[in-house]
Amino acid sequence: MAEYDLIIVGGGPIGLACAIEAQKKNLRYLVIEKGAIVNSIFNYPLYMTFFSTAERLEIGDIPFNCLAPKPGRQEALEYYRNIHRYFNFSIHLFEKVISVQKQENSIFKIVSDKNSYETKNVVIATGFYDIPIDMNVKGEELSKVRHYYKEAHEYAFRNILIVGANNSSVDAALECWRKGANVTMVIRKNEINNRVKYWVKPDIENRIAEGSIKAYFESNITEIRKNEVEIETPNGKVSIENDFVLALTGYKPDLTFLEKMGIQLSEDELKIPTYNPETMETNVEGLFLAGVVCGGMQTHKWFIENSRVHANMIVDFITSK
Repeated sequence: MAEYDLIIVGGGPIGLACAIEAQKKNLRYLVIEKGAIVNSIFNYPLYMTFFSTAERLEIGDIPFNCLAPKPGRQEALEYYRNIHRYFNFSIHLFEKVISVQKQENSIFKIVSDKNSYETKNVVIATGFYDIPIDMNVKGEELSKVRHYYKEAHEYAFRNILIVGANNSSVDAALECWRKGANVTMVIRKNEINNRVKYWVKPDIENRIAEGSIKAYFESNITEIRKNEVEIETPNGKVSIENDFVLALTGYKPDLTFLEKMGIQLSEDELKIPTYNPETMETNVEGLFLAGVVCGGMQTHKWFIENSRVHANMIVDFITSK
């Protein structure tokens, strides 16, 4: 069984940033990614545009050249593929880590669905895009309910309901409406989320104001049926005809996976993992967190641009020991 100085679980931008720093310090490292390289970005909607400018998505001091003011999904995939071409990472794709356990000799044993490994240190950079936050309503299990949105074409000329008022919900609502869908939004609060991209927020508010997109504010779905959806509104319950429900209610890290490794989580609803903000080391010595997974349920706290520094912090600490 090969022994590594560092194994990085997750091949997203922050996992790759950690690999770059490990490579610079001549550490024997391996990245294990359950899907494609930067798998979360691959699963974003086809025409998604980042809030960040290109330079804020850069890693490894490699320029991200983009003609548009804000890069989209395709440009980002191209950039991170080129990062891999440049650094030639030690990386295993389409391999899922099952368990990470620290042994009595202080070496970690990592078991995947394909192999087993031993390493002195582990970085968990698994993001948060894999587990949708359920609505917990009757009918949510129906096939017409989707927790991920890819593109608008299949929803054209259909009655669709979109749950939420964040960036993904607003982007989906506008795209589907422009492709001919009859769009209704159900929004728990009394307004569109203030974190919605500043160039998109006026667009959705104007479409709602003119009646092109119907919105129920301060409302919740109470039941999803084959051909309709029941909504609890401030004016009582209403039922509307429906073909598809896009439940874009957000996503969360695999908190159970973290707990099984021995990482302590806060006892409140935020479930923030325990780690040293100066080194990113968790309460388990030699086990580190990087990227958005550090925020627990606060998935809006960490982004590529403000968590790239985790890579330097972690590798500098490992090499200083």
